[in-house]
Amino acid sequence: MAGERERLKLLIATHNRGKARELVRELEGALFDLLTLADLNISQDVEETGQTLEENARLKATTYAGLFGLWTLADDSGLEVEALGGEPGPRSRRYAGDDATDPERIRFLLKRLEGVQPAKRRARFRSVIAIVSPEGEVYTCEGTCEGEIALTPLGTGGFGYDPVFFIPELGKTMAELSLEEKNQVSHRGKAARKAAEALKSLDREFNRSLQRE
Repeated sequence: MAGERERLKLLIATHNRGKARELVRELEGALFDLLTLADLNISQDVEETGQTLEENARLKATTYAGLFGLWTLADDSGLEVEALGGEPGPRSRRYAGDDATDPERIRFLLKRLEGVQPAKRRARFRSVIAIVSPEGEVYTCEGTCEGEIALTPLGTGGFGYDPVFFIPELGKTMAELSLEEKNQVSHRGKAARKAAEALKSLDREFNRSLQRE
């Protein structure tokens, strides 16, 4: 019926359960019904062939939106270490090999940084989120978190490189933070909050268009 209020569905396009949990927590107030790939039993993966975080985020969101006809959100995040010229960047997940585990990636990173003093171990986490409509319209936003690479892993929370990403102002690694604390300061939390505001605007535009019909 014309003018009737509809609630849009948003697919969170990641197979990483930790990442999905963080995104859902930040997006719960975005007025969309949130679905994950696991909720829909979607097993298809999208190869990250882009050269930048933005290219990969857009690629994943566009592919899943086209496949399933849903508003879709995808992110690509990377660790950028100054002493390594910005590596691993978009290759963060594959830095130690396609099938490497998180502990193996951390060991590989620390090996690359052997002998590098704490003052020169500055790094940042960066996240780019892409939101794509079923018609292929793309919206992007970004978040960053500054820190440094610890000499040894600390903490049991989070995932990926969190145990070695030390945040000086908090005196903790990302893996030592609660999920709530992490979302407040993390690159993905910051990008997700921007995405939530964008989604609220898109929802308002959608419902204004219904009222004009």
